[in-house]
Amino acid sequence: MIDISAHGLNKYYGSNHVLRGVTLEIYKGEKVGLLGKNGSGKTTLFKVIAGDEPYDSGSISKASGKKVEILAQIPAFGEHDTVEDILRSSFAEIVETYEAMKKIEGDGTPSVLKRYGKLMEEYERLGGYEVETKIEKICNGMNIGDNMRNSLFQSLSGGEKTRVNLARILLRDCDILLLDEPTNHLDLASLSWLENFIKEFSGTVVVISHDRVFLDNVVSRIVEIEDGEANFYSGNYTFYVEEKERRYQTQAEQYKQQQRKIEQLETAIKRQRVWAAINPSNTGLAKRALAMEKRIEQMEKVDRPTTSRKMTEDFNSGGHAAKEVVSFDCVRKSYGSNVLLNDANLSIGRNDRIALIGANGCGKTTLLKMIMGEDACDSGTVKVSSNIKIAYMSQIIVFDDANATVLDTLRNIAPFPEEKLRSILARFRFKALDVVKKVGSLSGGEKSRLKLCLLMQNQANFLILDEPTNHLDIESREWIEDAVSDFSGTMLFISHDRFFLSQFASKIWSMKDGEITAFNGGFEDFLQTKSGAEQLRFA
Repeated sequence: MIDISAHGLNKYYGSNHVLRGVTLEIYKGEKVGLLGKNGSGKTTLFKVIAGDEPYDSGSISKASGKKVEILAQIPAFGEHDTVEDILRSSFAEIVETYEAMKKIEGDGTPSVLKRYGKLMEEYERLGGYEVETKIEKICNGMNIGDNMRNSLFQSLSGGEKTRVNLARILLRDCDILLLDEPTNHLDLASLSWLENFIKEFSGTVVVISHDRVFLDNVVSRIVEIEDGEANFYSGNYTFYVEEKERRYQTQAEQYKQQQRKIEQLETAIKRQRVWAAINPSNTGLAKRALAMEKRIEQMEKVDRPTTSRKMTEDFNSGGHAAKEVVSFDCVRKSYGSNVLLNDANLSIGRNDRIALIGANGCGKTTLLKMIMGEDACDSGTVKVSSNIKIAYMSQIIVFDDANATVLDTLRNIAPFPEEKLRSILARFRFKALDVVKKVGSLSGGEKSRLKLCLLMQNQANFLILDEPTNHLDIESREWIEDAVSDFSGTMLFISHDRFFLSQFASKIWSMKDGEITAFNGGFEDFLQTKSGAEQLRFA
């Protein structure tokens, strides 16, 4: 049974042709990954499917009676709404039925008793007796504790609001889930819980995600939006990568063979034309040349295959560092009653690659700031060796002058001729008019690419990254990975991107309840330990 069907779907934003005749079918119970570069039209397609965005031509339909929920922008809630209020708003019909029951409780007249019985049946049919269990299950999985549940929604951080909104969507009784970047702002335990939820969900799920491990674990089909058109891959993300490369190689060979054939025909045409000029009485020569030209025109041309341009510039290491880069000696750090570090004694050695993991809010970013001198410890000492030069990429990227252009921002730290500056920026997908954009107006992905570009110009030997791949499309994530892989210095990073963790971590620092447990080994090995299993436990 088809749950979602689109045929010849076209969507314009002004002169920008975002969706170009998109045709697709998604079947009941499928788990589909929707891929594409940032700005390719994925979110637009979601909004069109959900009925939140009009389209210009084509058709779209959903199975009759199916309820669709979309996780996209956070909706507006009342300034006095608590998280608990928002979560319970998912059960509006149940609450309405319950309130109606309360109003007539105690009235023993036959007509009222009959009305009460019908309301009770409706309450049970709607799942009213399961509400508390559902809320507890979702809150445990999304790491939404009692303190957050009692907080005003408007007082939460952007990441916390996203988690609450995702929880609200998951609590709603729907048949089709459209999830736009659901893994952003989730810790490792919540990530695994969400994977399990989607696997057990009986309805249809279409998910936009740049989390490659998440896609591998939950989807069975990939739809890629490229140049406004849909391409299909019958498998998870790993299959998609392999199949896309196979298709590229096949197309490249077909293109090469066709170009060789066209070249042979064009050479023969030129030869026929020369002979026809020498022998004008031989009209057959000109006819043969014309026939070959028509043959070329009538060929179904194979498009020249394109590949993503990989980053060719690497981080410049600042040279030799001390054997011990950073040391923590009996470090304590608290915010009120919340103890982040309790007598921590740790050290970071030269060329270590340490992944700092733990639940959201456990103090990971605070630890990074203490190393950089942006936050002080309550007691103890944090010592950074004197010959260490730090390159830091924060989770929230800002620039000194939001009104400066991309070109001027690079020029301020790298006073090269404009031609060389443009060449550097082009490797980070800032081309033509992109370089005169104001940095304050850049998207999250563009800011990350520009920050990475700036970091690469410094002679750093200690790289600190706070969620470096968050909000980036897969191509940009791969660019960062290419750059980081050749960095020869020390690295400390926070990440919930399990692909990034598996690729780069040689040591794991796991933060919980003010303690840091150090594990000497990679992320995959860490997951086999008791501590690692707890990080990924299902709530």
